[in-house]
Amino acid sequence: MSNHPEEKKTQERIPTDNREIGKWKSRYEDEALKHISWEKKYLLILIFIMSVTGILIGIQAHCQLIKNSFALSPKVHSYFFAWIGGTFGGLVFAGKWLYHTVARGYWNLDRRLWRVLTPHLSGILALFIVIIFSSDIFNECQTYSIHKSCGIGFLVGYFSDNAIGKLSELANVFFAKNG
Repeated sequence: MSNHPEEKKTQERIPTDNREIGKWKSRYEDEALKHISWEKKYLLILIFIMSVTGILIGIQAHCQLIKNSFALSPKVHSYFFAWIGGTFGGLVFAGKWLYHTVARGYWNLDRRLWRVLTPHLSGILALFIVIIFSSDIFNECQTYSIHKSCGIGFLVGYFSDNAIGKLSELANVFFAKNG
């Protein structure tokens, strides 16, 4: 092994997962690999469903192809895209954690419920954050563009795990019983 600083930096950036070179077989048993594959498929299917939903609502929002019986207001479009963006943020977060835990050897079946629910909880949290911040509680009632709602939703969704923890702390401070 070289002591040259540049070579050492390069070796630190290579994601070896603490494995020897040439050790390519999975450390997981077949049953675990089936569960990991199920989670991967679930997340990919949900990405597909959310993409199609976003495209259809986007077409409806911009072209108003479905005018009479299903014409949605700009505010409703904004809320839909907050939910879609939040769900995508949660999907990216859950997918990132799935591949990180698998690669690093920390994956376990007990966290499946967390990985399955995270995108949905992220979407719900993003929707309500956009509803709260676009209501007249903080300023004059406004409607965010679908782009802004989707972007805010994505960021809220991606960081929802941390945000829910912080919101819980705030709730404990504001709503704690005195005495």
